[in-house]
Amino acid sequence: MSSAAAMEMEMEMMEIDDPYVFDDYFPSMIERLGYEGLMKELCTGFCLLMDVSKGLITFESLKRSTLVLGLHDIGDDEIICMLAEGDMDGDGALNQMEFCILMFRLSPGLGDHHHQQLQQHGCSSSKLFMEDMGIMNDM
Repeated sequence: MSSAAAMEMEMEMMEIDDPYVFDDYFPSMIERLGYEGLMKELCTGFCLLMDVSKGLITFESLKRSTLVLGLHDIGDDEIICMLAEGDMDGDGALNQMEFCILMFRLSPGLGDHHHQQLQQHGCSSSKLFMEDMGIMNDM
């Protein structure tokens, strides 16, 4: 076995052992639901995770959601990092726009074409994402 083949096999085994392997379903969701349908689903997901009284995903609401989803191994420091990853205004929580932008950032399957299509369908979070990532050329 060549060293390249051995290295590839080792990388595949590492992926299997990683409990946080992420399957990106956004491209197939777009095919099935369309761009507006995907945005509606993202908004629904946001509502499931948010603190209803604040209208934001907070540390407390995200911690509660991880426990409800059976993700008992996620520590407080990881929840703080999750929030910090998407927190653009520095308030320590995620509003709906920040949540949608974060979801787009975390989706490797959404290439430039999908981001442009989302923007054309009036999805402002896609527009902000594209501006933030330097993808838009004065559209």
